[in-house]
Parts: sequence; C-alpha cells; structure tokens
Amino acid sequence: MATNPNTVTTQPGGQLSGLARQLVLNHLLDEAAALKALEQSRKENLPFVAYLVENKLARDKDIARLAARSFNLPLFDIDALEIDKAIVQLVDQKLLRQHHALPLHKRGRRLFVGVSDPTNQRVLEDVKFQTRLDIEPVIISETQWAKAIESAIDTQAAAMVDQEIGDLDFSTESDSSRVETLTQSDADDAPVVRFINQVILQAINRGASDIHFEPYEKIYRVRFRQDGMLDEVYKPPVTMSPRLAARLKIMAQLDIAERRVPQDGRLKLYLTKQRAIDFRVNTMPTLYGEKVVLRLLDPSSAQMGIDALGYEERQKELFLKAIHKPQGMVLVTGPTGSGKTVSLYTALNILNTPEVNISTAEDPVEINLPGINQVNVNPKVGMTFASALRAFLRQDPDIVMVGEIRDLETAEISIKAAQTGHMVLSTLHTNSAPQTLNRLMNMGVAAYNIASSVTLIIAQRLGRRLCNHCKEEIHIPPEELIHQGFREDELKDLTIYKAAGCDQCNRGYKGRVGIYEVMPLSEEMGRIIMEGGNSIQIADQARREGINDLRQSGLNKVRMGMTSLEEINRVTTE
Repeated sequence: MATNPNTVTTQPGGQLSGLARQLVLNHLLDEAAALKALEQSRKENLPFVAYLVENKLARDKDIARLAARSFNLPLFDIDALEIDKAIVQLVDQKLLRQHHALPLHKRGRRLFVGVSDPTNQRVLEDVKFQTRLDIEPVIISETQWAKAIESAIDTQAAAMVDQEIGDLDFSTESDSSRVETLTQSDADDAPVVRFINQVILQAINRGASDIHFEPYEKIYRVRFRQDGMLDEVYKPPVTMSPRLAARLKIMAQLDIAERRVPQDGRLKLYLTKQRAIDFRVNTMPTLYGEKVVLRLLDPSSAQMGIDALGYEERQKELFLKAIHKPQGMVLVTGPTGSGKTVSLYTALNILNTPEVNISTAEDPVEINLPGINQVNVNPKVGMTFASALRAFLRQDPDIVMVGEIRDLETAEISIKAAQTGHMVLSTLHTNSAPQTLNRLMNMGVAAYNIASSVTLIIAQRLGRRLCNHCKEEIHIPPEELIHQGFREDELKDLTIYKAAGCDQCNRGYKGRVGIYEVMPLSEEMGRIIMEGGNSIQIADQARREGINDLRQSGLNKVRMGMTSLEEINRVTTE
C-alpha cells in the first residue's frame, strides 16, 4: 500500500500534520514528543508553539525559520517595528493573548497578522471575523511576541482612557464632607478618573511596588517599578498633567491648592471585602508640574513567612535564634528598597503572640499589623523616634521596633532598652554588616555599649529571580568564574543561567529573592570593637567564623539557579 510522503505516522491510527509534521520531518522534534506536545497543549489550552517553547522542546527561532520556509511566508522581526496602537486596537486583546497573535500592519483591505504557527487556521478566521478584513499571516517568533504583546496591550489600554472602566472602591480617613466638596472640581472629570483607575489596576496586576506620574516639558509618562526596575507603561497627553496631579491629591486627601511644597498622604483600595491594598502617596513640585509617586503597600507581604524571604538554612537559624532571645538588639541594614521593612515585619509576625507587648515607631507606618501597637513618627509635633521610645519604655514593653536609628539620641535609648530586658529591632543605612558597628561608633555610641547590646546584624539586598520558564544555560570560562568569586572546586558541577524573556515574566525575571549577610556578634568581634577596631577587621573575623558576605550569598543564589550572575553584579560589589 502506498504511503503519503507528507504524512508522518506516529502510531497505529495516529498521524501528524501542519507545523508539527514539519518539525518532525526536519528533525527538530521526534514523533512521540510532537504527539505528546499536541495533546498537552490542547489540555492546557495553550498554542502548540507556545507549549514547545515554554517547555524547551524546541527553540523559537528554529521554529520560526522552519515555519517561514515550509509554508512560504515572510519571517518578520518585531523588534524592527514600532507597534501602531491603531492597528492593535482592531483586534480584541483577549483574542490576541489566546492565540498568541499580533496585528502588525494594515494596507487597504489587508491586515498583516504576526503568528508563530501559520497552520492554526482558527486565529486567522477569528481575526478576519472581528475585523472584516483580509488576513495575511506573517511568521514571528514566540519570544518576540511575548515581549511585544505587553507593550502593545499597554498602548491599547492607554487608548481606552475615554472608555468606561468600572469604579474602584477607594477609602481614606479624612473628613468625608471635604471629599464631597473637592470632587466637584474640574480635576475630577471622568476620563482622568478612568485613566487613573486603569493605571492602578494594571500596577496591581503586574505586581508593581511603585507608580510614578512624571510631568516634563513636552511629554508626560507613567512608570511602574517591577522587581526593582522602572518601566515606562503609559504616555498620556502632557496637557493632562495638572488634572492627573489634582485627581491623585483628591484621592489621598491632600490640598489641591498647594503646589509649592511636597505633600504626603494615604489611600486604601478595596479589591474585595477580604483584600485591601494601601497606597502611600507623595507629591513633589518639579520644573513642569507636580510629580506624584504611589507606593503600593500590600499587607499580604508582611505575612510571607521567613521561608519565603530567601534565607539560607544557617542564616534562618541565626535569625530565629536572635529574635527569640529575651533581650538584645537586631539590626537590619541596606539601601532603600532592599526589603528591610518586610524582614522586620516578618520578625514581628513571628513574635506577635498574646503573651507579649509589642510597640513600633515608624516613619510612616506602612502596613497595619493587628495586635501590635504602631505609632507614626511626626517630628513637626515633637513625636520623634526618641520621644516615642521613651514613651514605650514607660508602657511595659517586651519587644520594641524602631523604624530607623538616625541619630545618637535614638541609638542610645535603643541600646538602653536592649540592655534592660527588651528585644529591640531596628534598621540602619550602611553597605554591610561590619560597617554597621562602625556607623554606631561614629554616631557617638560607646564601644562597650555596642558590644554588650547588639545581638545580630543583617545586611540585605533584593535581586531579581530568574523566570523558571525561560532561563537559559550560559557558558562562562572557568577563569572568569574564579575572578567573579567562585572557588575552583565549585566549577565541576556548576551551571550558570541567564535571563531570556517570555510571556510569563518581565525580561527574563519574575519576582525577587533576598540576598543576606547574617552576622551574629561573637565574643571575638566584641573584643575587636572594644579595642577600637574598624569594619575591615570585623569583616575578616566574620569570614573566619564562616559568615558569608553579601557577595558570597549572592553567588550561592547563582549556584542554585535562582538568579543570574549579571543580576548579582548589579546588586552587590565584587
């Protein structure tokens, strides 16, 4: 019996066709894997090519080149094209995400649509039905689609400013009558309200930590900070600048008539009856208008638990042992945005039981923790960290948390509390754990007080976590790895990964992981401090005691495949 040369038989009663057949014929995929991939992609409701790329069964560039050659279609480089928002709006974004397609160009009655699998006739039919245009398929790579679609959808969302978006349930703690008066202002017009609602929802969905509304002379841009990096997501007309600033100030109960000085405010968004997100709002007068920054404060971040923070096993043991001592001081140090607050809140949640009295002084209180007495520091009315601490010590505390030790007065009261039967948690701004001790001495704290009160110092950074779906192995010469800090005996089984990028991450990264230097204050370190030693001597002693510094802890995360060497070089020094 004659067989069809264009058919690949996989098993009795089964056959492959279309792109899957071509992949097998060209030895990019074996028959069993192709059949299984087809079945699994249908079960997961995922395009066939997307399933192959996500599970690393074939390279997207190889698939794209093969599809273009086999079906005589042009292969297009999306990176060479600036996405036209008018073209994107022709097709519903849900359909684009479902089929992994992207409208690229319109010429007369013809619409050129980028696809990774030209044999998926459903996508072409759906787009044709929705647009009433003649569809011309163009081959694009799956990875390029993933990068381009977010930008394209954001552009489409920005163009939806004048369309209806459901009202969000915002709440503040100020006088409601004042809100009613202000909301009658010109700033509270419907397009501006809907645009800001859209921006906030998009930021929450993306997991952003901050939203920046920034006016310039000829442009206005909105940026999100995701995984520690800023990305531009919207460019509304610059003429909207004063109305956007006024609307945001209304929501945060700030004075919309005051544009000369910075203002601080808060607001709360109820996503559901059970979940609410707090926003800290700050305005800053700039050359071309008021810049407004919203910090998203998700209470769930304080409930992560210590296992989610990224501590190594020994580091976690040292941390838990220190915070459960009846007295002493635990200091967390690092730059702004390094996760110090989350670390302190995690400790407070572990210690928060009905048997203990916990008080905190913060500037400002970021997340409400039930069962803990939280105080907002307000220097304008005399409520400083030092005055709050004095009041705490008169209220029979067991555990005290000071948002930041900024001056000698606060440092001395905190140390006195740690020496008189209290557990004190606080932060400092230094680059490493050993430098924290010198910082306290430079403030004027006596060496013997530091040696007798400080129990543990944690220096930390946040590095971006590699996306497990798209990270790629990379070869680095052994001599370069040794130069970066790896030991020669570690190179044999060492696998280094780099960021690639897919539709499930942000440029190859998804989420962040903590990098820590956890240094308990040993007797020998205390002796070095008492003798007036410097941070270099303390760091040398820490290495002798087996304490990993930030760099070594970061390299451990690279060794475990959590992050890339490039990212560790960004957040730590060699």
